[in-house]
Amino acid sequence: MKKVVLFTFSLLLGFNIYAQSRRDRMGNPVVNREPTEEEIAKYEQKLEERKDEFIANFLTTLEADDFQKEIIKQYINSYFEAKKEVLKVKYERTFDREEAIKKLDESHFKDLEELISESDMTKIKDMIKGDFDEKEVKKEKKKKRKKKDKN
Repeated sequence: MKKVVLFTFSLLLGFNIYAQSRRDRMGNPVVNREPTEEEIAKYEQKLEERKDEFIANFLTTLEADDFQKEIIKQYINSYFEAKKEVLKVKYERTFDREEAIKKLDESHFKDLEELISESDMTKIKDMIKGDFDEKEVKKEKKKKRKKKDKN
């Protein structure tokens, strides 16, 4: 008898948890819907602004002059666009996609190697790998602003 009561209680508890998980915070059922064109446009605009901010923060870490930074900025923008196009293409296997991205990573910045220093090229390669820590750059900017305001 105990086992039947325990089983019934756990079954009811399980159904209750499942029913609650299909609702949002206000108790309304969760409905999956397609985003509108306006929402998509806003999201893309935010992504573009975020990308520009990321690139600007990255460029502050480089030792290049203004002309070189502008060229690097153009290369990075074209890299992100090319990578987006590679990610949009449907591949039969994920291995093919990974190979295409690897080939893009290796070949896109080849022309820049002659124009900029090795340390800057290393920073670019680290950024491509995802090793660029933007938070550190923001902290440094904040420190510089505070020092400037104190003086």
